[in-house]
Amino acid sequence: QVQLVESGGGLVQAGGSLRLSCAASGRTFSSYNMAWFRQAPGKEREFVAAIIKGSGSTYYADSVKGRFTISRDGAKNTMFLQMNSLKPEDTAIYYCAADRFRTGIQTRDLASWGQGTQVTVSS
Repeated sequence: QVQLVESGGGLVQAGGSLRLSCAASGRTFSSYNMAWFRQAPGKEREFVAAIIKGSGSTYYADSVKGRFTISRDGAKNTMFLQMNSLKPEDTAIYYCAADRFRTGIQTRDLASWGQGTQVTVSS
């Protein structure tokens, strides 16, 4: 399994931007579907965005569509989440995840997870 480490979280005012990174270990990064999830206090972990191996197709939750952009850099074994126009309701711990077969769009049962990075959006 691939090991994942998130970074880039922090405190930002509403309307601001943050860029999250997810660094993956190993030499088979391109073999994995990658996804971002988030979990707010008292809520279940929810899907945010996914990027599919090979095609590079991207998928977003309706709540972030048009504001967040997921991307990956194969040369750096890193996935990114550019978050613009942030809202207080985006406050959560953000997790990256990877799986050779599942995409994360319809299931949270992905094989590898990072430890999470806190994003706090103040109003």
